[in-house]
Amino acid sequence: MGKVKRGGYVFLSWIGDHTPKHVHVYKNGKLIVKWDLENNMAMKGAETRDILKYIEALVQEGKL
Repeated sequence: MGKVKRGGYVFLSWIGDHTPKHVHVYKNGKLIVKWDLENNMAMKGAETRDILKYIEALVQEGKL
């Protein structure tokens, strides 16, 4: 995927990164949450409803 911006957040993921498949979510340069896409849970930090909504949309769009 690389880098996608939504709602003031930056969503980053890397091909070939360690498992489980996950996304790093930043706002104003600060890590908000590292989200495990396989188990739908935070690996670090805390999610918000908005972040979960954006992650769901990005997954449906095939960007995560």
